[in-house]
Amino acid sequence: MQTTNHKALEIEKVASSQLHKLQEISRQTFHETFASQNSEEDMAKYLDEGLSLHKLHMELDSLSSAFYFAYIEDQIAGYLKVNWGDSQTENHDKDAFEIERIYILKSFQGSGIGQSLFDFSLKLAKDRGANYVWLGVWEFNHKARSFYTKNGFTEFGKHIFNLGQDRQTDVLMKLQLK
Repeated sequence: MQTTNHKALEIEKVASSQLHKLQEISRQTFHETFASQNSEEDMAKYLDEGLSLHKLHMELDSLSSAFYFAYIEDQIAGYLKVNWGDSQTENHDKDAFEIERIYILKSFQGSGIGQSLFDFSLKLAKDRGANYVWLGVWEFNHKARSFYTKNGFTEFGKHIFNLGQDRQTDVLMKLQLK
């Protein structure tokens, strides 16, 4: 158990039985984060396809991915998704570890939960013996890019992320562990 702004934070692995809760928090946090900067049509398409129960179920059942809920006083405040091996979205380097998603509900942002999930993901990467951690972040998500830069990440490339019909550019960033 960790504390954030004087409240106990618990991080627990998401179980298959929590699939509907995972979809709910995934859709809500993605919408809160990106709806104001994207069209309703593109958001709806991504939420329906990218965060469908079927897709999340397949990701949750993968042996080389894991989801974790962040709880504050028994309420889900955010979540984390990490990948290694063949589940990495782009880079299948066996020595790499991907942070695919860290999302916090708007009502809990600024409370230190994001940093706690980030620190937790680094521990997971080190426990797996990864040489480095990498991620992709939307080029216009300046808050997230600043967060990762503050935590030692450097840019190493770019890739395209399709949000509905909108082809967006993600900046790829990594942190050397070894």
